[in-house]
Amino acid sequence: MENFINLNLTNIDQEHICCAISDKKCNEGYQLKKEWLKKELDNGYVFRKLDARAKVFIEYGDAEKGWAPVLAPNYLLINCFWVSGQYKNKGYGKQLLQYAIDDAKSNHKSGLVTVVGTRKFHFMSDTKWLLKQGFVTVETTDSGFSLLAYKFDKQATDPVFNKSVKSGECDEKKGITVYYSNRCPFAEFHVNTSMVETAAKRKLPLTLIKLDNMEQAQNAPSPATIFSLFFNGKFITTDLSACMDSRFDKIIKSGI
Repeated sequence: MENFINLNLTNIDQEHICCAISDKKCNEGYQLKKEWLKKELDNGYVFRKLDARAKVFIEYGDAEKGWAPVLAPNYLLINCFWVSGQYKNKGYGKQLLQYAIDDAKSNHKSGLVTVVGTRKFHFMSDTKWLLKQGFVTVETTDSGFSLLAYKFDKQATDPVFNKSVKSGECDEKKGITVYYSNRCPFAEFHVNTSMVETAAKRKLPLTLIKLDNMEQAQNAPSPATIFSLFFNGKFITTDLSACMDSRFDKIIKSGI
């Protein structure tokens, strides 16, 4: 079985970061994600991956420093957690999760917390799988998000969503509004190229809001700070493919 490695400031320039490995149009986003990671690694962030050319990895860090509108003192916040393709059903997900659990316990955390969809959302972890591993739902939103916790200390306070996400709406009420960040290497290209072209073709107003720092992300109107699309103020999807002309109309129609 392959080994796992953790990214650090010494090896990150040489190592791949799993996503967008060979997607040349996302080169800029790929480098921006690495720059984002370098800053977060200084804050104790963990990016652990299979030592192979594969999308098998987990990312997490202190929830207090997390780029998500979640209040979870003394928890570790799991962000991207992905096992794909031929690597599924081989135990890699359980190994990565166990590493995070052990790390949390060794640092005397109250548990782990993560944001998912009440059903499977794009670019978010598998809700059903996490529930089978011992996570429990501690809060949901009307817009379809769930907050899951894996508690070691049963007396610890449950994590909660920030009030900024409660309504499922954003302040901008006309046309398309996108909130995104460099937490994902795919976001930069698809938001600033595909989405701009798609909106222009339909003559729809477009507002792009890039989350540039932790404070902005923690007060975002959606728990999905990689990418969230709103239409006429209402949350629609976390699916980046909605930026594309061939997918936009179907996704918007199904979300309204």
